[in-house]
Amino acid sequence: MKITTYLFVLFLPFFSFSQNTSISHYKIYNTHSKKLISIDNIINEMTDADVLFFGEEHNDSTGHQLELILLKNLAEKYPRKIALSMEMFETDRQTVLNEYLKGLISENNFTNDAKAWPNYGDYRPLIELAKSSNIPVIAANAPSRYTSMVNRLGLSSLRQLDTIGKSWLPPLPIDTATGPYYDKFVQIMGGHASMPGMQMYQAQNLWDATMGWSIARFTKNHPDYKILQINGGFHSEEKLGTAAQLLKYNPKARIINIAAYADDSFDNPDWAKFSKMGDYIILTDPKLPKTF
Repeated sequence: MKITTYLFVLFLPFFSFSQNTSISHYKIYNTHSKKLISIDNIINEMTDADVLFFGEEHNDSTGHQLELILLKNLAEKYPRKIALSMEMFETDRQTVLNEYLKGLISENNFTNDAKAWPNYGDYRPLIELAKSSNIPVIAANAPSRYTSMVNRLGLSSLRQLDTIGKSWLPPLPIDTATGPYYDKFVQIMGGHASMPGMQMYQAQNLWDATMGWSIARFTKNHPDYKILQINGGFHSEEKLGTAAQLLKYNPKARIINIAAYADDSFDNPDWAKFSKMGDYIILTDPKLPKTF
């Protein structure tokens, strides 16, 4: 998720999309070869990987629909061995999410009780595919009240939570990443992360650590599964953030990351800008309407 925004404006309906009819709206590049590739190339590479990170721009319609294509193709290639992990749902809402996937509760109850994001329309096709195909969905994100608490009081405040509260988080203490990730965070925040106590950056690390831990916990119980993780791009660019936290909890995890951007250079990428962002970059047409 873009760090500077928690707000979304609209629910927007999902519109039909196919890889064939909309190929002109996106380009996929292998950042190592700097050549165009297809979604099939990514799917096939997952044979030797465990987790595919898709770092999205939350308002990019084309990106959302490519996520759906990836999930469909992964499910076809690796039947009954696919899981979907999402930043968009919090760990304490896993039961609600499971109840909906099993058809036990209504969609209205689900979206209300699971605190679905205001642009849930963008993610609904993923959830409905998971529901119809028996694909597990991991509510990966930290409860927002805890990231807010850390932003005010620091990571040490988590020790005051009771056993139930702590069960929704990684084992304490939460590690804070230093080096390139911290430098990127400070740059994005315009220097505000250097406030006394570093609470803002600590909250970001809680966010990342919880998603990494959620994935690692699932892989421990389902070692043969392939996982598609959906999150805002900053969380997995350069395999930092959530990707790095995952490797702390599961050092053997094999990761592929995609970084997706709506960008004017999608026909001729600015490699100085994109070459380190992911194993693959997806560039979409910035002229297309945004979802909010």
